Amino acid sequence: MMTNLIHTCCGNYRPGLLKNSAFSGRILLSTGISLMILMLWASAPALADEAISQEEPTPGSVKEEVVPMERSFMEKLSRPGFFPWLKEQLKDTTPFIRDTNLDLNLRTYYFDRNKFDDTETLAWAIGGALAYRSGFFLDHVGVGATLYTSQPIYAPDHKDGTLLLKPGQERYTVLGQLFSRVKVVDENFFNIYRYEYNTPYLNKNDNRMTPNTFEGYTFTGAAGGKDGAPKFNYGGGYIEKIKPRNTDHFTSMSQAAGANVKRGVVLGGANTSFNNFTIGAIDYYSDDIINIGYAEAKYTLALTERVGLLFAAQFTDQRSTGDDILKGSSFNTNQTGLKAEASSGGGIISLAYTIDSDGADLQNPWSSFPGYTSVQVQDFNRAGEQAFMVKGSYDFSHLDLDGVTAYVLWVHGWDAVNPLTKAEVYNQDEVDYDIQWKPKSGSLKGLWFRVRYADVNQRGMGNASLTDLRVIVNYDLPLL
Repeated sequence: MMTNLIHTCCGNYRPGLLKNSAFSGRILLSTGISLMILMLWASAPALADEAISQEEPTPGSVKEEVVPMERSFMEKLSRPGFFPWLKEQLKDTTPFIRDTNLDLNLRTYYFDRNKFDDTETLAWAIGGALAYRSGFFLDHVGVGATLYTSQPIYAPDHKDGTLLLKPGQERYTVLGQLFSRVKVVDENFFNIYRYEYNTPYLNKNDNRMTPNTFEGYTFTGAAGGKDGAPKFNYGGGYIEKIKPRNTDHFTSMSQAAGANVKRGVVLGGANTSFNNFTIGAIDYYSDDIINIGYAEAKYTLALTERVGLLFAAQFTDQRSTGDDILKGSSFNTNQTGLKAEASSGGGIISLAYTIDSDGADLQNPWSSFPGYTSVQVQDFNRAGEQAFMVKGSYDFSHLDLDGVTAYVLWVHGWDAVNPLTKAEVYNQDEVDYDIQWKPKSGSLKGLWFRVRYADVNQRGMGNASLTDLRVIVNYDLPLL
């Protein structure tokens, strides 16, 4: 269905022609992107999440800042449907039908990276998702499904590697979510089969065309939080397979990590919040592969009505388990991170520091990397590496530019070593620029237009450099 929709939107085309057409130049490509943006601007409003760490909309104050551990237990809120008259027709039906949500998400993404070795990866894709979620039958059992697709607009074979499309610049369509959600009581649920998660080391990593999704069986719950009482969130379960961002099939969690055996992941964790303080921890265990433990705390402080402060700390421990199949030998490593932010009048200044032990490079095979110095291109998580980040962001809504935000950041990484020989390797720097328009009110509320640019330099490797340009338009139409 979604594939047919994309064919209708883009006309009847031949796949080979789209992949191999030699466009006359970047001017034509840029014009095409501009036309796509204008088409979406003229349409009805909405939003698609591209949300983890640097992939989230830029906040206007530290009060809006969400750290990785907090995301583990946040539920995506439903928005009013575009056809309220149809929802009205369902008001007297059973909750299973009455509370149905149907969401059409459209996304177009242009990605152009000039790499350290002077090669280029380039693609422009269009696609998105059609998501269905029922209400609860007998107040306890609901079902849902999401169909994802990514289709090439311009995708030269010799510039593969953007992760917008399958290897070989091929299109794909996949039923990424197919689940039953069982409400045990109040805010306590079992999630069965294909679902999306947003924990620090097992998450959507939704920074291309489609997200990671997972096959497994989990339980999530919450208690407290009323009348100023502490809120306690918890969850755990077993994840067997992952569908990576740019594929149409599910593979075992251990194979996705790089092992040649099939193993799943057992996870469990909890997060508690009280007033302006939150603290939590989560653990991921894959037999014979890896164990990852993560803990984090955050505290926010309002100095005045306009000025706020945030302090956060994180710790990751990673080590081999059982027969050490992943690397063929035992390993262990860790990272500690600290972050401080100050906000006033829509502006935020952020400082972050991370330090890694030299036992091994840190890994994130099932997620984006949650480190405070992980940015658009680099994660700054090499063995022994220290990294420092300074970031300035501003919400221009305070200047009557509704939904316009921008940031610039710089990260410097040093002291990284080869984990086997302990010999020093190159330092690296990354500078990122980001501008977004996401209206908060009016007829365009929910549209998300974003331009991102990164410049990465390796110091001590012939001063090799990389540039990374991304233009993204997200449009989410909640039908019901």
